Amino acid sequence: MANWAPPLEISPWRRRGLKIPPDSFRAWVRLGTWEFGMGVFLYVVFGFGTQLIVSAPHSIVTVFDFTNCYAAPPVALPCERVAYRAGALNATLNAWCGLLLMAVAVWLVWDLWSAAAPRPITDDFLKLLEDSFARDWRKPRTWPWTRVAWAYGFALVGVTSGVGMSLLISVLSASPPGRAPTVLVETSQQFRVIQ
Repeated sequence: MANWAPPLEISPWRRRGLKIPPDSFRAWVRLGTWEFGMGVFLYVVFGFGTQLIVSAPHSIVTVFDFTNCYAAPPVALPCERVAYRAGALNATLNAWCGLLLMAVAVWLVWDLWSAAAPRPITDDFLKLLEDSFARDWRKPRTWPWTRVAWAYGFALVGVTSGVGMSLLISVLSASPPGRAPTVLVETSQQFRVIQ
């Protein structure tokens, strides 16, 4: 198994280099908390981006003019006319911000992938062997499954917990209020015959 330790690089998410595979409990905790936080952040960014893109068409407002519908006959059909439409720029900006958030999500996925990159091979003979027996992308058995596990293992837990928390919040906020207490009022009425 190769000893992976990515070179120190400038990244807003990783101030210090992460050791992969971790060699101590502290390294495991650092890797787990960093990837978990990145997974939650990835879910939030992706969720807001998709919500902005999906809700963009709802920003367009159409105002109809029905004054000719109530005119004296004969009324020209169709009687509804569009007076004006507003919100097209708002919808465009919502969609643009959603696309930018999707780009940030792709960047976060790439940052997770690059964090698990193995050290570059510096020996010429080993580099020649790597080039000769490199991975064949048509054969899934030669894919870098260990790098995928190191890059996205804890992040998948973070995304799953983000989904669970958002579902829990939506269920709690959408639950119907408790039944209103039934008030019982006793009434009585007496009738007398007046003579």
